[in-house]
Amino acid sequence: MLDVINPATGALIRQYPKMSELSALDILERVAESQAVWRETDFPHRAERMRAAADVLRGRAGEFAELMTLEMGKPIEEARSEVEKCAASCEYYADHAEQMLAPHPANTEATRSYWTYRPLGIVLAIMPWNFPFWQVFRFATPNLMAGNAGVLKHASNVPGCALAIEEVFREAGFPHDLLRTLLVDDSAVSGIIEDERVRAVTMTGSVAAGKAVAEKAGALAKKTVLELGGSDPYLVLADADLALATKMCAKSRLINSGQSCIAAKRFVVVDAVHDEFVERFVARMNEAKMGDPMRDDTDVGPLARADLRDALHNQVGRTVEAGARCVLGGEIPKKDGAWYPPTVLVDVSPGMPAYEEEMFGPVAAIIRARDEEAAIEIANDTSFGLGAAIFTRDIERGEQIARDHLEAGSCFVNALVKSDPRLPFGGIKESGYGRELSDLGIREFVNAKTVWVA
Repeated sequence: MLDVINPATGALIRQYPKMSELSALDILERVAESQAVWRETDFPHRAERMRAAADVLRGRAGEFAELMTLEMGKPIEEARSEVEKCAASCEYYADHAEQMLAPHPANTEATRSYWTYRPLGIVLAIMPWNFPFWQVFRFATPNLMAGNAGVLKHASNVPGCALAIEEVFREAGFPHDLLRTLLVDDSAVSGIIEDERVRAVTMTGSVAAGKAVAEKAGALAKKTVLELGGSDPYLVLADADLALATKMCAKSRLINSGQSCIAAKRFVVVDAVHDEFVERFVARMNEAKMGDPMRDDTDVGPLARADLRDALHNQVGRTVEAGARCVLGGEIPKKDGAWYPPTVLVDVSPGMPAYEEEMFGPVAAIIRARDEEAAIEIANDTSFGLGAAIFTRDIERGEQIARDHLEAGSCFVNALVKSDPRLPFGGIKESGYGRELSDLGIREFVNAKTVWVA
């Protein structure tokens, strides 16, 4: 059974039966049959169904938001926003997929030559719990519009969300088996990847899990897209607007109670404004209200699981033992649930967990930099490369640093890093490879087929 625990209370919500291997294989067969029909549909038909999915999401937004909050503790206002973001993604690809995948003519000696984009088949999606709807929709909307089908191996603590996503597409009029959830153990993933009906794999998760998936899929010559988290640096330069910088930095660090791959993790602040930034930033973090995630005025909910909370607290403890100072938070509240308060660590330096590792929770690591050059060096001194941001009043210089010097897949100037269907999303180094969203995302799992007519 899959036990779903309310992270706000520690209480058991519901149990879901796990699927047997035979059941999973039967589902794969039905998904393959649905995809064989779906791939022959035209873009207007697919777009009509995808717009209907957006309508379903908005019509049931309150229900889906509460489900997310119950299963993984997301503050309810953020959960509602997540549903709306999924709906917007549906509409974006309904509007643009046909153009993105239009045949591309080539000027050759042939009578006619071009390349076209054709669907691959079934894509296996291995998805995490932190954005239980958005992570799935940012894979599903482009792939279904491209003519592919999907099987979803969602995180074990959000099975209700996984099954609800199935319902969205069915209610919108998609074929019953075009996107299906497999409620199986992690140990079953290897066998699913091996199945010849699965043509590609997309995964968001840990570095270790991503490397294991890539190794397995690579041995079978199956394409993968990996998004493996990050330790995003936010650079604060000497001429930064500190009111704006501290507001955006605190907001980014506390998004989803700090459980976001592209949340700010490391704050690299030049010496000239370091002390003032710390004072302002601590005040911002201290203002955040931690409480019942079902309340609209809650800023920080519980972490998704108690074991994740304990692992985060261990990282904080080891960082302090190594010489950093905790100037806010850092103590586990004495109450039921997986709670951890907004926490700020200063005097963080190389070798400390908060410098080297991803801190997946509301913990900020502030690193002092001598000057701009040192700040860029520190920002890039990481095995990750997902997102980065820079705060400066010199917009032209900020853009140059973002474009030419920061080693990350998404770099923002005077704003917090976020994903958007109109822009490619993904990382470099141990944050993974490949891109989701935009036209790049929809072209990841298609056959770019050359056609030559003599």
